Amino acid sequence: MTQMPVPTPIKTPCVQVCFVDPKAQLCVGCFRTLEELGRWTRYSDDERAAVMAALPQREAAYAAARKTARD
Repeated sequence: MTQMPVPTPIKTPCVQVCFVDPKAQLCVGCFRTLEELGRWTRYSDDERAAVMAALPQREAAYAAARKTARD
């Protein structure tokens, strides 16, 4: 009997806080776009890595925009 290989889990920035800001069109939990959320499992490892590299900048821009809107 042969065993099936255990698939490597797909890396994800999901923090299980799923709320899309309609104005920013970003999930405020992980900062992915709607397209990225929908296609995440079909992206290649390189595509996912590129998105994940962009997330800290998106989060900072989102926080700055919210701060400016409050001031």
